[in-house]
Amino acid sequence: MNWFGFGFNGFGQIRPVDVTCKVNTPVLISDVCRSCVIRSDCRVRASWSSRAHVHHTDCGSRVCVTGFGFGSGSSEQVCRDTFPESQGCTDALISERHLTLNFTDRVECWEIQEPQNKLVWKREHDLSVNTGQSVALPLVPGGYVMPRSPFYRALCSELCAVSLALGPEHAVLLTSVGTVYSWGSGSHGQLGHGALTSQDEPQVVEALWGVPIRAVSAGSWHSASVSTGGDLYMWGWNESGQLGLPSRGLEEENHRAKSGGNTDQTINKDEKSQADMFISIQAFPALVDVPNVSEISRISCGSRHTAAVTGTGDLYTWGWGHYGQLGHCSEKSTDEPTLVDYFPTHSMCVQDVVCGLWNTFVSAVPKQQPPS
Repeated sequence: MNWFGFGFNGFGQIRPVDVTCKVNTPVLISDVCRSCVIRSDCRVRASWSSRAHVHHTDCGSRVCVTGFGFGSGSSEQVCRDTFPESQGCTDALISERHLTLNFTDRVECWEIQEPQNKLVWKREHDLSVNTGQSVALPLVPGGYVMPRSPFYRALCSELCAVSLALGPEHAVLLTSVGTVYSWGSGSHGQLGHGALTSQDEPQVVEALWGVPIRAVSAGSWHSASVSTGGDLYMWGWNESGQLGLPSRGLEEENHRAKSGGNTDQTINKDEKSQADMFISIQAFPALVDVPNVSEISRISCGSRHTAAVTGTGDLYTWGWGHYGQLGHCSEKSTDEPTLVDYFPTHSMCVQDVVCGLWNTFVSAVPKQQPPS
């Protein structure tokens, strides 16, 4: 499995050797220690300025961190940036100041600082509340962890959570029976409850009631879910077209570009007559059509962009593209889910996608050739 990255690279979190601010086409992330055999269950976690790569190898598991404050960008970057306290961890989360590490018996939160990292919080796992299901951070037995104090927050055991997506100000939770809950800030409709109010406690997303969901994701002000049948539902802020629905903001931006940047010109009457088609905030989950795609398998939300993997291994992206985070060899934004040509062109099948705030990371493998 190979991991690729594109988008914001201002701190070298995609290409440490070449700190170019914008990477608008996928590049191979070649920071894996070649002295060990890498297993296929490696994963990437991203913050705004850094990237954490969780390596599972025949030598054990560990975390490598690249980006702000890590190394000088030489070929020895990986060895220097291996987080020594992570040896033996099973999963990790990274924020601007903290790296959270999950072990089989405990979870730890480390403050990232030079020249020495500092343990700021630790909790032993209460294995008595372990349901036996394999869950990923930020979920831990009995609750979930946050990248800031208070680091641990309890969850009602009756929720039977199997997945939790954390945005900067809201959370989206998936239960074992495919029900979606959300809480936190609802200022842009990102909770999916039909209003712009906030919720302190998990509340079921009633619009998805009866629709079995298998995956959820949370961006800065928007959310997404994928049903067991492969349908994509999205809700929240659509200012940059991140919901895959018509965006007036993008229409006006494109109009200004066509008029040579003349901000005095406005959309004409014919275009205004279609204003009811534009969606700024979608407070209920909306079914999003991805052209020529019958099934979505994975979804990830960035700050103002979205990426989806199809059942056939293709990658589609849409939303804000200013830093090249859509991977379309440009910095153009779009409200239409668009195929990232790089992977089919290179005969690669996409298996997973992880959006940072302003960038995107993708795992892909060579397509199997049909027998001759």
